[in-house]
Amino acid sequence: MFPVEVPLSHLGPPILLLLQLLLPPTSAFFPNIWSLLAAPGSVTHQDLTEEAALNVTLQLFLERPPPGRPHLHLEDYRGRTLLADDIFAAYFGPGSPSRRFRAALGEVSRANAAQDFLPASRNNPDLHFDAERLVQGRTLLVGALRETLVAARAFQHALARQRLGAALHALQDFYSHSNWVELGERQPHPHLLWPRRELRSLAQVGDPTCSDCEELSCPGNLLDFTLLTSGYFGVHPPKPPGKCSHGGHFDQSSSQPPRGGINKDSTSPSFSPHHMLHLQAVEVALLASIEAFSLLRSRLGDRGFSRLLDITPASSLSFVLDTTGSMGEEINAAKVQARRIVEQRQGSPMEPVFYVLVPFHDPALPMSLSGFGPVFTTSDPDSFWQKLNEIHALGGGDEPEMCLSALELALLHTPPLSDIFVFTDASPKDAFLTNRVESLTRERRCRVTFLVTEDPSRVQGRVRREVLSPLRFKPYEAIALASGGEVIFTKDQHIQDVAAIVGESVAGGLVTLPLEPLVFIPGETCVFAVDRLLRQVTIRMQGDISSFWIKNPEGVSQGPEEGIGPLGHTRRFGQFWTVTMTDPPQTGSWEIQIAAEGTPRVRVRAQTSLDFLFHFGIPVEDGPHPGLYPLTQPVAGLPTQLLVEVTGLVSRQNPEEGRPHFSHVVLRRVPEGTHLGRVPLEPVGPPERGLLTASLPPTLLSVSAPFSLELVGQDGGGQGLRRTAPQPCTVAPVLLELSGPPGFLAPGSKAPLSLHIASFSGPQDLDLRTSVNPSFSLTSNLSRAHLGQNESAWGRLWLEVPDSAAPDSVVMVTVTAVGQGASPVPPTHAFLQLLVLAQSSQDQPETPAHSADRVLPPATPALLSSTLVTQDRAGGGVVDKAWWGTVGGVLFLLGCSSW
Repeated sequence: MFPVEVPLSHLGPPILLLLQLLLPPTSAFFPNIWSLLAAPGSVTHQDLTEEAALNVTLQLFLERPPPGRPHLHLEDYRGRTLLADDIFAAYFGPGSPSRRFRAALGEVSRANAAQDFLPASRNNPDLHFDAERLVQGRTLLVGALRETLVAARAFQHALARQRLGAALHALQDFYSHSNWVELGERQPHPHLLWPRRELRSLAQVGDPTCSDCEELSCPGNLLDFTLLTSGYFGVHPPKPPGKCSHGGHFDQSSSQPPRGGINKDSTSPSFSPHHMLHLQAVEVALLASIEAFSLLRSRLGDRGFSRLLDITPASSLSFVLDTTGSMGEEINAAKVQARRIVEQRQGSPMEPVFYVLVPFHDPALPMSLSGFGPVFTTSDPDSFWQKLNEIHALGGGDEPEMCLSALELALLHTPPLSDIFVFTDASPKDAFLTNRVESLTRERRCRVTFLVTEDPSRVQGRVRREVLSPLRFKPYEAIALASGGEVIFTKDQHIQDVAAIVGESVAGGLVTLPLEPLVFIPGETCVFAVDRLLRQVTIRMQGDISSFWIKNPEGVSQGPEEGIGPLGHTRRFGQFWTVTMTDPPQTGSWEIQIAAEGTPRVRVRAQTSLDFLFHFGIPVEDGPHPGLYPLTQPVAGLPTQLLVEVTGLVSRQNPEEGRPHFSHVVLRRVPEGTHLGRVPLEPVGPPERGLLTASLPPTLLSVSAPFSLELVGQDGGGQGLRRTAPQPCTVAPVLLELSGPPGFLAPGSKAPLSLHIASFSGPQDLDLRTSVNPSFSLTSNLSRAHLGQNESAWGRLWLEVPDSAAPDSVVMVTVTAVGQGASPVPPTHAFLQLLVLAQSSQDQPETPAHSADRVLPPATPALLSSTLVTQDRAGGGVVDKAWWGTVGGVLFLLGCSSW
């Protein structure tokens, strides 16, 4: 359903000039810095994807000048490498955080690279334009683009980015794996993105395409003809006589006559027989990628395209509201805060880009079916306010309630890197969901804050039919800890004031400052560091606090007196205190000391554009695509690298100030704060990219327990600099993978899913449990696994999609591995999102070539069924090829957006 197709030269009046100015010399492309390829000058899928996205983003900025700010000028970017931090600062203003945008680009680029590793995709010639499967490849390519559009329109942007990454991988592979460049073409294929245009001049089965080449480099092995072809890889399908191979050391077909190959994947002849044309293929693939992004922008519109790539410094606003009769004050507080945020930020860069609302209550109430939902999502602030205004307290009900079910529903619909606020006065009835919700917060990278009004005097609206445990709020505490959020207990009369933290939390660019020691001890001094890049430093304290003092590096102190003091503004709402420091805060080491009954909770937060993203990777050195495979969390027993991307390094800053840099990472056990090690960070690539890597110590990976990451370095002036990850990390006890068909689900179909579980740290006795949302039928042939060290088990699931399944909807499948025995390991969860699309006549490409109503046809599932246990090998930083074949779906199951 793309608009009328046009050649690249008509994508917009300034597009050709933009490309001429912004396409850098190919030598300026970065190699895949996480890759172990022996071709340092190569350009990778990640480079192509991010460069294309930045080109189209800058084009959007040029065409839509920022209100109230100077216009961007194309000439300012002539001869420069495009950086997200630079164009964000120029468009939205200095200090505008680009973290969400860079995280979204990371999701797309890693989904792109995953096509070379996932079992369901890495050996499928249709997904790589191999084996002369050009028509089939085009069908899957446009199918993935169609799924991208549908998922984006349904506000399922994480899924849309996964499908976009898959589409871009195939598109880029066409120019590296086919002979398009060898035919002398220097522009993208005019029909590749248009399913109703015929791909002409294709080599047929009986047409010889290559001559024999016994050297690594094969510049003249293509026969002299004008037909379009591509190389065969491996043994499936077998290479017919006279046909070209993909080529390279790991291509089995390249040893069969005619030997050699034609791929242009890298600059290394060991991997690419046509390495001499690598840079020409890069140029055309980049143009084609820009074309694909531009087509998505034209179909989604600028607002939809911006949401797809999170082209905004703002966050989303997500509420989970208890609507039982005792919650009138809390509901009003949520309404007040939402209205305030909408009114204060509407039309500004910090206006929330997405709104989510999930109510919950007592399932025993007559009007209740499940006790939670439905979810309401919108990008329109007026629609959100109208829906929120319809929420009212429903009457009585017993405690506990379905809070975690509602929170899980909100997590499934809230964009990554968002804050979710839960308003309640009740404990959870569904506490069994605690571990799963914890894992989902890590997978979605969302921070959850609970505002709990526990007021014993409010018995008239809350019936308590059972004896309630004093530990009943522990699930909230666990989820808040895992997500980097907090639980704030307050009372009715203070909820309006305490709820003001909602506006503060969605301001954008918010970081939590590390405390020393991590666990606060009453009467002892706690220290935190403030650097010159921080603003709006705020200390939040809650508990039975009798007194406190705060001292800055110059020795100036402030006590608990409310109002404006020598350091800032102190406010108290019952047992909740906030102290907001006057800007600019004094740089250096600050101290806090508190006198309190029990252990007070202390958190220090500040605003800054300097932050970081991170994920983990497993080295993979053998196979046709060596590199580091990204994971959301480390796996016990596997050698793992930490991968860091520093955000907010604007290259246009005053050169005399220098550039901030981080030198090492400090690891601590959570929540105890025990020091686990200090690991050096090694810079990779140009410093303006802010890319760093470190090897995690084996002792950290030997136990399945949470730990925190704290980056330590210096600012441009040589002063100390610290940033901590917003969420603690966990070491998964086992590797759990769930993968599905590469395309969509159709109503009335039965989809096969592949399940794999592996242990690398010792024997495991595991129960495997499954669930699906919505409640479709799901069966599995693997319900229990007995694994020794370095053993794997494979299984098969079947998902039945009913005829009544809503089209353009998303299905979430979850598999949980639960340890058995006297000392069970923590549960491990795998999540997989799948798109439901209705088959229609529009999916067929028989309409006229110049039809304005273009619909992109679907992809075709392709999976093999198996259930077995195998021996694996892992060690020494190199993962065995056979083992690597089992790591397939981890990127999707743990979250392609693994920062």
